[in-house]
Amino acid sequence: MGYEALARKWRPKQFGDVVGQEHVTRTLCNAIRNGRLHHAYLFVGPRGIGKTSIARIFAKALCCENGGPTETPCDRCSSCLEIAAGNSLDVIEIDGASNNNVEQVRELRDTVKFAPVRGAFKIYLIDEVHMLSAGAFNALLKTLEEPPSHVKFIFATTEPEKVLPTIISRCQRFDLRRIPVGQIVDRLTQIVESDQVRAEPDALLAVARGAEGGLRDAESALDQLIAFTGNTITEADVLAVFGLVSRETIERLVDGILEGDIRVLLRITGDLDDAGKDLQRLLVELIGYFRNLLVCLHVENPGKELALPAEQVSVLEGQVGKSNTGRLLRVVTMLSDAEDRMRYALSRRVLLETVLIRCARAATVVTLEEILEKIQALREDGGGVGRGPVAARGVRQEVDFRSRAVASAPSSVARELEEAPAAPAALPLGVAESDLHMMARLQACWPEVVKRVSKIAVGSAAALMDLVPLEVEGDHVVLGYPLEFRERMEVLRHTRLQSGLHQILRRYLDRDVVVRLQGFDGPAPAVEVPAAIAESVVCENTGAGAHASSSRNSRAAWYQDPHVQAVLEAFNGEVADIRGVS
Repeated sequence: MGYEALARKWRPKQFGDVVGQEHVTRTLCNAIRNGRLHHAYLFVGPRGIGKTSIARIFAKALCCENGGPTETPCDRCSSCLEIAAGNSLDVIEIDGASNNNVEQVRELRDTVKFAPVRGAFKIYLIDEVHMLSAGAFNALLKTLEEPPSHVKFIFATTEPEKVLPTIISRCQRFDLRRIPVGQIVDRLTQIVESDQVRAEPDALLAVARGAEGGLRDAESALDQLIAFTGNTITEADVLAVFGLVSRETIERLVDGILEGDIRVLLRITGDLDDAGKDLQRLLVELIGYFRNLLVCLHVENPGKELALPAEQVSVLEGQVGKSNTGRLLRVVTMLSDAEDRMRYALSRRVLLETVLIRCARAATVVTLEEILEKIQALREDGGGVGRGPVAARGVRQEVDFRSRAVASAPSSVARELEEAPAAPAALPLGVAESDLHMMARLQACWPEVVKRVSKIAVGSAAALMDLVPLEVEGDHVVLGYPLEFRERMEVLRHTRLQSGLHQILRRYLDRDVVVRLQGFDGPAPAVEVPAAIAESVVCENTGAGAHASSSRNSRAAWYQDPHVQAVLEAFNGEVADIRGVS
């Protein structure tokens, strides 16, 4: 007898030999034991995970001459031997790819009515059933729904979405899953020990990784390696034959990402590209590796969950301490996006290098959750950020480390904001500033607001000069305009002008406000403000120069405040602006 390939030699013969599909084999055994046999079964899953093998074992279990139907076919009777050899008259195996037209299915339908030759059942096993045409599926529907009692249908497919829903609804569907790497390694170890072949554990692990959950692919790859190397297989042999990347290299890449070491990432990427490694496959393995890191971060016993050797789990646990969930999720998202683009990239090396650099930055930039945690920690350790001697006197202070108004506005808007004077000192804590007080302040500074906003949006001066402050209620400011100038107000809809108006008002009123325009007919409504409030506002504006002079001294003190310095050091930042200093 000639040489038999490992994938055929080690094909499962009993339900107990099937690797990684216990949820399917257990259900089928219970169905046989309880006599609850359905007339049609559909096995779904990727290649090389046992769909056809389970179908043949199930056929043997139904047709075995020694006690069939039975959970453990004997593998010695003529029926079992014929089914295993593929020449049984009662088990008809059909390739859906080459027998997919209506006429061939009609012939199958005509033979269904004939009784089995030897066993109790006649079984039709159609592989790659999704390849049948729509006409062939429709020709099969009636027979599949109400077949003779002696007929069983077993379908197998890798693409269930191409099978008609009317076919699926008439079958018991079993979704087979990819086989875990650890179970593939165990089966490969059993094979090499049986064939007296020496293989490094890392070599078998590399074969299992390359198989992507398919045991048949792993067995075929092992067969090829034995032919290439003889009776000794090393990890270097596996990497050379299949273009895979070593586990140590992947670990160094992950360390480079977590530590933000771009030089290491570029050097390793260049070496892998020069060696002809499959860069798209590398991306897939990196995604899987970061998934393992997430598992280690959230599972108490990662070794059991990952089914990896203890040495590799130890490395993963050491790397987990360098990052957190938010950063790892950002890296996985970037790698997944790059994997989708890799197949269409003109230069895979350039794409890989850029995505690794982005991942390194994402893995080292603090997340919002980390910022909040550190601020909370500083408050607990130091009695609160920003609670200096001025705050102790009861005056509200605001330290803006990232001035959103200046940072997000156009350059001209930012320039006007920088030149605009700071708002007058806020009232003591516990004393709410009235809407009338804010209205008086708005009326007093309105000419200056119009002047500065006009510089931001050229051509808007005429429209702005027609506006009149009507009301301030909380954080809402109502500006009125004569209805006869309604068309002129269209210029106020421009985003640039609205941004400048909101930010200039925020600068003068010391609060974020929502601006609403309201037309009026006739003369502008008079808004009366009590004299005492108006005088206090005038005094505030009149004393703006003295206020600014005195605030310069307190600004220097704030720059040296230990709480401010602690925040700057924690986030490696700088003070963009200090407002509300008294």
